[in-house]
Formats: sequence, structure tokens, C-alpha cells
Amino acid sequence: MPSLLAQLQESLGQTALVLVRVDHTQGSVPREAGAWMAVTPTQVINTIGGGHLEFQAIEEARALLRQPTHESLVLRYPLGPSLGQCCGGVVHLRFEHCDRLTPEQAARQVERLQAHHQPVALFGGGHVGRALIQVLSALPFDITWIDSRDEIFPHPLPVHVRAEHSDPVQSAVDDLAPGSQVLIMSFSHAEDLEVVAACLRRQRLHNDLAFVGLIGSATKWATFKHRLEARGFEAAELDRITCPIGLPGIAGKEPEVIAVAVAAQLLQSRPTPGRVT
Repeated sequence: MPSLLAQLQESLGQTALVLVRVDHTQGSVPREAGAWMAVTPTQVINTIGGGHLEFQAIEEARALLRQPTHESLVLRYPLGPSLGQCCGGVVHLRFEHCDRLTPEQAARQVERLQAHHQPVALFGGGHVGRALIQVLSALPFDITWIDSRDEIFPHPLPVHVRAEHSDPVQSAVDDLAPGSQVLIMSFSHAEDLEVVAACLRRQRLHNDLAFVGLIGSATKWATFKHRLEARGFEAAELDRITCPIGLPGIAGKEPEVIAVAVAAQLLQSRPTPGRVT
């Protein structure tokens, strides 16, 4: 089933629509800044939180489709009795009319939405890596999937997943987006060690990786710590590596269970979204 962003990109090339985005919020609200939905005369793609807020936004979007304007419009919605919602906050929605676009224009519009996604770098294309891609691709993440084996990646990839062949695999660490959350689960413990070391060097120089997690047991991490200490890394630096990964309390070793636990951990440590630009 195509992802929501893929559905949006296809629709942008076929019909006029109104893109509705949460511009900014105050107080308790259903969705965060950057959440979006696309409204065509007959279809709604994605959600900004449901309820009367969404019903009114759809009505406003379809009114704009009937009388299009090329200026974006921001409307304020207090979530009180008048909307039949008791959240108590305020949502500011941005409405943008989009005529049928060329493939290049549609791709750029989708990239704008992806800009509000948290960058994640996933090292490893094994069973857990593939399960993680299935989970993360439906969440607000922009994923770079890295492996030293070029043939490992499936086709097609979800719309906001980029596959990167890197040999040696650790050389990709220098080019990661600032603020990336990094997950390390290659087919080889030797590769895992080199990626961890590269992340530690980057943290020492730039301190710009939001999270570095390594799959494995406490025994594996004890061995890695000993080897990394021999390379000159200090205890305070090693304490910034999370191993094992996954939200505590979720039991099970199936790849899909691990993927859900890791995705929950990334969501828990994800920076709070700000205002839409």
C-alpha cells in the first residue's frame, strides 16, 4: 500500500487540491506543528487530528477549491465548545491551494513536508533493519538506510527512505544530517564497532547527533566499551551510547517487536516540532 506521502505526490500531479498544515499551536491540541492533510473535491489524504476541527478544515479547503487563491491562508481554531472539542488549546491551520503540478513540482512539495521529519540513520539491512523500515516509514522520520552490501536493499523503497551503499560503512557517519538519530545493527560486530567509533568521533568534534543506539546485549556492549576505551574514548563519551536499544518493558526478540520498541524509543527522544515554515 503506498505511503501517504506517495499518495500525495500522485494526487498533486493529477488534480488541484488544498494542502492543510498545522502552522503552530497553543496549549493542548490533537496534532503537532507540521501535521498535514490534503483535500481534493472527492478525497482526503492524511489527518490533522479528526473531530470537528478536521471537518471544518475540510469544508474550508473545499471552499478554497471552488474559489481558488494563490495566497496561503492561516486561520485560528480555538478548541472549545464552539467546535465541540474540549482540548482547550488553539490550532492555527495554514491552507495552501495547489494546482495540478508537474512531477518535479510535486516532488518539491513532498520534500517540503519531509523537512519537518526527524532525520534517522539506520545502519544495517538485516531482518531487524527491514522491520524497522516498515515501522519508521509510517512515522515522522526522514530515513537514510546504510549498508556495505549494495544488493541488500529492497525495491521499491518508501518515499522518504533513501538507501546508501557505503564501503567502509562507517565513512557515511561524517555526512549524516545534523541532529540525526543513529541506529546501528549491521550484519557484523566488527562493522558495528567501527560505526560506533565514528559516531563517537563526530560527537567529540561536533556534538550534533541526537541519539546513538546499538543493537545487542549487555555482554556485547561490555566488550565494545573495553575496545573503545583502548582507542582513547572516555567513560562520559561511552555513556552517550544506548545499548541495548528499545523502550524498556517491551519483551520479545522477534524483529517486528524489536522494531516497535526501537521506534517508540526514537519517538520518545524526538525533539518537539516547532512552527511550520
